[in-house]
Amino acid sequence: MHPWVLRVAWAAVPLVAGPALAAALNGRTAAARTVATIGLWAGWAVVLAGTLVPHPIGLTALRVAAPGAVVTAAAAAASGQASAAAGLAAVAVTLASAFVAFLPATGMLFVNGPAYPNERRFPLRPPGALLAGLLALAWAMAVGPPVAGALAIAGGQWVLGGILLGLGAPVSWVLARALHGLSRRWLVFVPAGVVLHDPLTLADPVLFRRQVIAALRAARAGSDSLDLTGGAPGLALELVLTEKVPMVLVTPGNRQGEPGASARLLFTPTRPGAVLAEAAARRLPR
Repeated sequence: MHPWVLRVAWAAVPLVAGPALAAALNGRTAAARTVATIGLWAGWAVVLAGTLVPHPIGLTALRVAAPGAVVTAAAAAASGQASAAAGLAAVAVTLASAFVAFLPATGMLFVNGPAYPNERRFPLRPPGALLAGLLALAWAMAVGPPVAGALAIAGGQWVLGGILLGLGAPVSWVLARALHGLSRRWLVFVPAGVVLHDPLTLADPVLFRRQVIAALRAARAGSDSLDLTGGAPGLALELVLTEKVPMVLVTPGNRQGEPGASARLLFTPTRPGAVLAEAAARRLPR
């Protein structure tokens, strides 16, 4: 039922939040109202289409748009143009849709959209440093300048709008790609074993064959295994191997990576219990 909960939650946004947003736009110029309306409807439609055809790109779009909807609804409610009830309803429905958007089950749905029938992907948690504030800042820098630039131009402020778009668009593009990288981090169960696909820590995906897996288990406190968690919160899992497996580790300032090898490593999935259950179903040692 989760896919339909997500779709209904997002489909309800314009129905419930629409009156407050329309009231907040009443005092704007016709051009500004037109640009804002087209942008809001286009963003909503793209995300809704993504929920119907799950894909990691759709996950990025959803998790960028959902906080934007909350901010937009809060701004409309604070503008004083809408009634208190309409403003509260707009904030409530956008918060609910954002909550569903960031559930681990939502990540599972989208990353497994293009997966092969015999594989199962489990998303990884973002590094702790990003959750401490860098992720919110990257989102604001990716979304803010293009939106503000478009509205400024629509409002007749050509110079300001041109500066915001000219300087902000390249930064927005780079940050959007970085945000999408978070949607492309997962552990994959395949018939041959498990694959760790994490562009933040590994230059290339690494296959760990069934024959060399000694255990996949919850990590013990104080483990000295190779830490690929990035300080992510939550329960880390430990993959223990019978031999060292070569891999190319990405380090700060060196995206090409450095050759390495390890027989034990740590990672943090969003649903560690589901990972262990899948490992047991595939008869991997624990």
